[in-house]
Amino acid sequence: MRVADLIHAMDLIAPLRYAEPWDRVGLHIGRPEAALAGGVLLTIDLTERVLREAIERGSRAIVAYHAPIWDPIKTITSTTSRGRILLGCAEAGISVYTPHTALDAAPGGVTDWFCEGLSAGDGRIEGDCRALTPLIEDEKQRVKIVTFVPEKDLERVRSALATAGAGRIGDYEVCSFSSSGEGTFLAGDTTNPAVGSAGHFETVDERRLEMICNKGAVALAIETLRQFHPYEEPAIDIYELLGTPMRSIGTGRRLVLDQPATMRELAQRLRGFLDHARIKIALPANDEPITHLGVVPGAGESLLPEAIREDCQAFITGEMRHHQVVDALHAGLAVMLCGHTNTERGYLPRLADRLREALAGVEIACSEADRDPLREVE
Repeated sequence: MRVADLIHAMDLIAPLRYAEPWDRVGLHIGRPEAALAGGVLLTIDLTERVLREAIERGSRAIVAYHAPIWDPIKTITSTTSRGRILLGCAEAGISVYTPHTALDAAPGGVTDWFCEGLSAGDGRIEGDCRALTPLIEDEKQRVKIVTFVPEKDLERVRSALATAGAGRIGDYEVCSFSSSGEGTFLAGDTTNPAVGSAGHFETVDERRLEMICNKGAVALAIETLRQFHPYEEPAIDIYELLGTPMRSIGTGRRLVLDQPATMRELAQRLRGFLDHARIKIALPANDEPITHLGVVPGAGESLLPEAIREDCQAFITGEMRHHQVVDALHAGLAVMLCGHTNTERGYLPRLADRLREALAGVEIACSEADRDPLREVE
């Protein structure tokens, strides 16, 4: 097994296209062809303590949930902690991969795991669960080309557009839709119409032909359409298509519980699920049973407006700033804060199990040095 196999396994679990545009995900350090003979270490934060642990274990790769390279770096030296970490990984031959928001957005990823803790069930989500901000799946940026053609020329134009790249949907080709209609025109004196004659108002039985086309192939498709269309000036419409929202993939979750629960009941569920994490709640009114929850691991305050628009009754995340908590209360939402990495770290054992299945024979371990930097004063 090589680092490339780890990258492939992670992309099956959390494809990088699921990540937020602002995120820094993927392979940060290392060569894809490097061997994984020493195993893989999983961590939330790549600290100097975690790096020492990886070196002592002989790990050849680290999956660091939070990106070790974030802000622009002008120098990499031993005078800063980040420099020592990056240099240490490179010198020890340790590759570093980060999935971050791709793993949050993925089905069965960090956010879905967090929702399990809010459910009354054991290891499953009880209730309707969908993305607060669904991923828009539109890798190829498609448009729809529409033209109008006489019945006898329909097949020729459809076939020509297909050879130019139009009409491809998944593994299907020459996909189209046509419907009958009536077209009219009045040709000028300098024209040479394929139907009727110049200077006369004409009515023609036509077929409306629609075909999907990737944006990169549109210019060739239009050129081909003009070449094979019988009219001097064919009517051509190009419609830009929206991407397809993926209900179960995306940022945050809108969880509708099967059974209503109070915020205190939800907090008790999470205390056990998150290994007795520090939990704080803010209530806009009495602690009445609720069902509609906005759920975001880590620092989720940027999704508060989405939770409000989706009629959530509570917003549950790792951390928020004071004024955003107040804004949520003013909007009628209760708030629960569970600690940033406390809402993420518990997922690592599950990720380890999934990687063991994908990378047979490779040692996968969760870091023992990785921990929440904040501690309660007893």
